Amino acid sequence: MVRTLSEQAFEVVRERIVSGAIGEDVPIRQDALAAELGVSKIPLREALARLEQEGLLISRPNRGYVVRPLSVEQAEEIYALRLAIEPSAASRGALAASDEDRRTAGEAFARLDAAAESDLASVAVFNRHFHTALVRPGGRLLTTQLVERLSILSERYVVAHLKPAGRGVRAHEEHSEMLEAWCAGEAEKVADLLASHIQGTLDDLRAGFAAG
Repeated sequence: MVRTLSEQAFEVVRERIVSGAIGEDVPIRQDALAAELGVSKIPLREALARLEQEGLLISRPNRGYVVRPLSVEQAEEIYALRLAIEPSAASRGALAASDEDRRTAGEAFARLDAAAESDLASVAVFNRHFHTALVRPGGRLLTTQLVERLSILSERYVVAHLKPAGRGVRAHEEHSEMLEAWCAGEAEKVADLLASHIQGTLDDLRAGFAAG
């Protein structure tokens, strides 16, 4: 599928935001960025507007677009919503999953594992793909869209969470255990493991914000 210039700019800028390459509260210089990306200002503006809709940028008078700062308040809201929706949705997915769905989830886990060897921005994206793969077989479109949307909003928090040493190993073990239970159709265990996984991430984020 051919991507438009706006889509290409969106993906590049989004990756830079998630990875931290574009700092928080620093005005984005659209002329310089458009020249660097080799696009005109129109597709770049479209990409920035979409990033604002995704909750990654804020448009400020006389300053243009800046990266939305991470905050404990936003983390609390995102992860509370994930706790309310995702464990039961993945549980439903485990019961409804076909062999093809299980292969898809296994492949998503493998890509997530491989990305852990490269960079955290990629890990955040493949983490979203994995979590969504556990929910999609449940057949509830709106629920799947909500989970994916919340996972997108979580990505910078996932990167922040995984930076301390040892967190990646723990995440791998938790995802592996979840996938095993999900593929076995152990719906209640999936819900419990996923709730513990999401809550543990939120607890770590709270501690990180408290430490400054």
